[in-house]
Amino acid sequence: MPSRCLRGFVLQVRHSILILLAAGALALGAYFVSVRTQPAPAVTFISIKGEKLATSDLRGRVLLVNFWATDCAICLKEMPRLVQTYTRYQPQGLELIAVAMRYDPPNYVLDYVEKNALPFKVALDPRGELAKAFDDVSLTPTTIVIDRKGNIVARILGEPDFEKLEALIEQKLADPA
Repeated sequence: MPSRCLRGFVLQVRHSILILLAAGALALGAYFVSVRTQPAPAVTFISIKGEKLATSDLRGRVLLVNFWATDCAICLKEMPRLVQTYTRYQPQGLELIAVAMRYDPPNYVLDYVEKNALPFKVALDPRGELAKAFDDVSLTPTTIVIDRKGNIVARILGEPDFEKLEALIEQKLADPA
C-alpha cells in the first residue's frame, strides 16, 4: 500500500513540475498577440531631442512602437536586434520609436541612448499617457506594429522572434500606403 501512495505522489509532483516548466517557458518566450486590425491611437510622441511625432504624421510608413525600460533585462538584450532591424528596413519606410516607461528615470534613459548610440527616436512617457493610449501597456518589452495605413497589426509581448517580426515588416512594407 505505501508504495502505491508514494508512486501516486511522485507522479503528482512530476506532473506539477512539468506544468510549471511549461508555464515558465511561455512566460519567458515572446509571443505575438494577434489583434484585429484597429486604428493606432492618435498620440504625439516627444522625442528626447524635442521632436514631435504624431501617429497621423507617420502614415505611409511602417511603425514599430517599442515600450521598454532601462531596468528591463530583456529590453536591453533585444535593443541591438532592434537597431539592426531598424537599420535594415529604415530606408524602405520603417520608423521605430522606443518609448521609455513612466517609471524609468529620464537620466538613465538619456545615458543609455547616448552610450549605445540608438539610431531611432526615443521618447519619454513621464505620465504614462502613451502606454495608456496603446491599451494600457504595463509589461516590457511590448512592441506594437503599425502598418502604412495607421492600423495596429500586431502586439508583441516580450522579446520578439525577430525572424517573424522581420517577415511581418517586409510584408507591411510591400503593402501600398
